[in-house]
Amino acid sequence: MKTSIRSILAIAIIALIASTVKSNACTNIIVTKGASADGSVMVTYAADSHTQYGELYHHEGKVWPKGSKLKIFSWDSGKYLGEIAQVHRTYSTMGNMNEHQLIITETTFGGLESLVDTTGILDYGSIIYITLQRAKTAREAIKVIAELMETYGYCSEGESFSIADTEEAWIMEIVGKGVKLDKNGKNINKGANWVAVRIPDGYISGHANYSRIRQFPLNDPENCLYSKDIIKWAKENGYYDGPDENFSFQDAFQPASFGVIRGCDTRVWSFFNKLGGGKIGDQDASFYVNYAAGLDTVNRMPLYIKPSHKLTVKEVADAMRDHFEDTPFDFRHDIGAGPYECPYRWRPMSFEYEGKKYEFERSAATQQTGFWLLGQARGWLPNVIGGIIWFGVDDAATSCLTPVYSSGTQAPLCFRVGNGNIIKYSDTAAFWLFNRIAQFAYLRYNAVAPEVQKVADEHEKGALEIIPKIDENALRILKESKDENRVKAYLTDWSEKFADRMFKTFKKLDEYLLVKYIDGNIKKQNPDGSFQTTYSEDYIPMPDQPGYSKFWYEVLGKEGQAGKIQEVPEGVTTY
Repeated sequence: MKTSIRSILAIAIIALIASTVKSNACTNIIVTKGASADGSVMVTYAADSHTQYGELYHHEGKVWPKGSKLKIFSWDSGKYLGEIAQVHRTYSTMGNMNEHQLIITETTFGGLESLVDTTGILDYGSIIYITLQRAKTAREAIKVIAELMETYGYCSEGESFSIADTEEAWIMEIVGKGVKLDKNGKNINKGANWVAVRIPDGYISGHANYSRIRQFPLNDPENCLYSKDIIKWAKENGYYDGPDENFSFQDAFQPASFGVIRGCDTRVWSFFNKLGGGKIGDQDASFYVNYAAGLDTVNRMPLYIKPSHKLTVKEVADAMRDHFEDTPFDFRHDIGAGPYECPYRWRPMSFEYEGKKYEFERSAATQQTGFWLLGQARGWLPNVIGGIIWFGVDDAATSCLTPVYSSGTQAPLCFRVGNGNIIKYSDTAAFWLFNRIAQFAYLRYNAVAPEVQKVADEHEKGALEIIPKIDENALRILKESKDENRVKAYLTDWSEKFADRMFKTFKKLDEYLLVKYIDGNIKKQNPDGSFQTTYSEDYIPMPDQPGYSKFWYEVLGKEGQAGKIQEVPEGVTTY
């Protein structure tokens, strides 16, 4: 959607009075089964952090001896937090999905630091991966999360969780209660304030580091669950003083502000605009442009919308590659994009000039992504076959998603935990391969990125074409053998081989890009893709030198008029 609101076009670098946006922000899209083309439930997740390594966590389910304990380490820092009682039986997990097709992802919205329970021993990451090992359905997961926080304390900031299974999708938002010690030094505020809202079937939703649940039904347990004392607690602690039925989780614990909307909910606006066909609910998407810009805190977007049509896996995956293209927030065409229309701004995200503060854009696709995924729960298939976690590493715009069955017994080598880390290079790790490609693409983005995306498209479309055949084979094995372990072995082996094929494809792409674009030249190619060479030697290339964009020459020309770039005297020959 292109809007005619020209006054908004300057928002690419906008004056910022105050901002609470965190640099390690994440993004989620939620698609219910009635909103998807194939009837699956989908949840996307970009785990964004400048210190996050992209790898696919796997935990094998098992039966634990009575009295077993589970040591808890912070997902972000690795700090030891304590230990909790282990349950008798845990389920296998693959990334953010388990063997029962339960999916849990998150985005951090922060909120007030005073609400963090520093005495608690469960951080948001631990809660996700523990719950995946203990719950089969979304509703059961919400119950498990609530009980864990009540028993052991919640020590993270405000979080929005996406929780989905084969039938339902929910948003659960959580803040702590801070610390209030009794005479024995125990925190009487242990637990959390939380609310969970079911996304109606046929609708989509999303969140991006901003609390999105406002008012919610108080007597509709089919569609809304919440901590029993949330409103009472908010009133007693000064976060709300109105009628119970008007209570808003968002307004109580993360009030709307320019900075938090501008840096976060803009991403949700862009998803809704794109997947809603230019409509957000009953309104044209342009109606919410001022809201998305942080300039209007009154007319806020709905929690969920109907998409313009039933969405495919590929459409949802591509939405995670968004840079606000062709919207008022498109930042490919200002001076910050450089001569090659690069939709990235290196940190810090804000700067000051002549006493004013400015903020750069933050889109869904971003350079600091550790890993990203699309969890797909397919209820028409047995759980051992139905769950697929489409997994990728690094920037979504310069990488691809690869299908890995969630019932698998190990992650593919290129994604496996221990294959390199954020400070240790591995030439067999997908994280480092895609970072090599991305770093190169950032240098000449408008030329290189389309080539990368073309290969990613071919890979993902090829995967979507072959998945039905793999499902069919797995169903046949299950029918003939009645042995789920044989099915798991088959799907694990296939996931490994397909991921290895992907790795080899992109390794060739990495080499090809270096050869084609070395030293700022672009080697010309024949229709078959081979490089053109001179008539005298078959290894001497014919380079193209397309120069910069018209916009960039205009910028340079103005610099020349200011005497900062050498102007060529009339009649002088240049090289």
